[in-house]
Amino acid sequence: MNHKERMLANLPYKSWLDGLSEERMANKTKVFKYNQLPPDQPEAREKLLREILGKTKEGYLCIESPFFCDYGYNIEVGTNFFANYNFVVLDVGKVTVGDNFMAGPNVMLCTAGHPLHPETRNSGYEYGIDITIGDNVWIGGNVCVLPGVHIGNNVVIGAGSVVTKDIPDNMLAVGNPCHVVREITEDDRDYYFKDRKFDVEDYK
Repeated sequence: MNHKERMLANLPYKSWLDGLSEERMANKTKVFKYNQLPPDQPEAREKLLREILGKTKEGYLCIESPFFCDYGYNIEVGTNFFANYNFVVLDVGKVTVGDNFMAGPNVMLCTAGHPLHPETRNSGYEYGIDITIGDNVWIGGNVCVLPGVHIGNNVVIGAGSVVTKDIPDNMLAVGNPCHVVREITEDDRDYYFKDRKFDVEDYK
């Protein structure tokens, strides 16, 4: 098993071996071009973004510039995907995101990590553990999702959270470390912010 195969298998690997440096450079070149495209060229931006990402679905796809990722091919997203400014994905491990995803500014999905012990860390070995995110997820601004985390369907992650553990379906979770506050229920449908009710009918 070479080091690319080890990386994709979530095993310790060395990031400069077996063509990985070259793959990162090729992707950085594409990402640089993407970040330089004018905002009034949405078709060109979407076309290049679909070339960067490993797997996409038909439908709305938008990542505001600047956007950064390591390999690109290790990212799979669903339809109706939006990420705001400074979206960072360290896709050493696979990152899989479902349909109807929204991310605020400065969101990081970090599959990458390094050994805790300094001598082991200095050996050059690192790792990536897959991140999975379900359908209908909203991640607030300045959130960091750490290696190995699974976020369920219909979850909201509050701004500034550091997500270190799995979050079940239908939950509001916040904090550092991120923890579940409560379940999102049918009672939440009529409110757009805290105790403020909709004054229109077409949200239903």
